[in-house]
Amino acid sequence: MTKSDNRLPAWTFLTHHARVLLEIARDPRVRLRDIAASIGITERAVQGIVTDLHQAGYITRDRVGRRNEYSLNLDQHFRYPTEANLPVRLLIDMFTQHDLPQGESE
Repeated sequence: MTKSDNRLPAWTFLTHHARVLLEIARDPRVRLRDIAASIGITERAVQGIVTDLHQAGYITRDRVGRRNEYSLNLDQHFRYPTEANLPVRLLIDMFTQHDLPQGESE
């Protein structure tokens, strides 16, 4: 893909579920519409994914005023059998470390 090419790639390594989880990890008070805009899917799709993540125990939701605040269960393991022995913390840490300015670590 060239810089002048505005089309999205035909496929990516991360699923929408992973991308939603990462957006919540970056900002636990993020609005669903902001997640949708950030990753390029509908707000309704994000609602379904958040429900999936909640039901599977990856996130909890708490109502704070008119908004939700999310908490992640970083010890929850991946769902696919070949990665089932690994916690999602590894994915979250990899991408949140990527978000830090050069030379800074948590």
